[in-house]
Amino acid sequence: MGIKSYKPTSPGIRWVKISDFSELTKGAKPEKSLLAPLKKSGGRNAHGRITSRHRGGGHKRMLRIVDFTREKRNVSAKVLSIQYDPNRKSRIALLQYTDGEKRYIISPLGLRVNDEIIAAPNTEIKIGNAMELRNMPPGIPICNVELKKGKGGQIARSAGNSCTIMSKEGDYAHVKLPSGEIRLILLDCYATVGQIGNVENYALSLGKAGRSRYLGRRPYSRGVAKNPHDHPMGGGEGKSSGGRHPTTPWGKITKGLKTRKSKRSNRFIIKRRE
Repeated sequence: MGIKSYKPTSPGIRWVKISDFSELTKGAKPEKSLLAPLKKSGGRNAHGRITSRHRGGGHKRMLRIVDFTREKRNVSAKVLSIQYDPNRKSRIALLQYTDGEKRYIISPLGLRVNDEIIAAPNTEIKIGNAMELRNMPPGIPICNVELKKGKGGQIARSAGNSCTIMSKEGDYAHVKLPSGEIRLILLDCYATVGQIGNVENYALSLGKAGRSRYLGRRPYSRGVAKNPHDHPMGGGEGKSSGGRHPTTPWGKITKGLKTRKSKRSNRFIIKRRE
């Protein structure tokens, strides 16, 4: 993957940096059997109330049904194409199994068209193969990691992310997550060998407000720019900094306040993220 920038012939493209999409398979179209309609909510819940602000609009898109579980075991598959998914930062790979079935998976870095991959409890350490953590050597990058056996990958699914097995002890592996947290995960859980592709996604720049609107992100005002009855940080003569620690419109501290409730999963966390 490379990053493409343009000659600043207009303000809208002066700062824009986009992917050159060189890793995508040219001419590949979405598999119709793996598409589903994606309905927009505008940030509203089932009662019509806005529970997630600043959402709305956005370009029409279809949902790609991605296989995070890799439940088709001991059946090899051939990579037909690497495709763009408008719903996520990572790329997706279209697989065709030997029995003819097609599925999408998250594409690891280095996966190529015509590669043969497989999901099995114990198989070759190869990019794209999925297997149990007990059969993976420590130190290699892994992605799409399950937290519960059979639930499907929940960890390291975004562009450029990967986990690392630090060690194994009893029925658990000590896995270092992308955040730096070290967590106990059952050795029976599956993961995919490799790092998620599109690694340089962090360096991309939208360049203009309109491209945020394409993504369904609406504009929002800073709290300090509002009136006092609209926001706790509003008001004041001239430009003020709010005069207090940053808060939400409802007065909750927004920086440093711990909101994570006590959970049963706390006992699986060996080291918190930094």
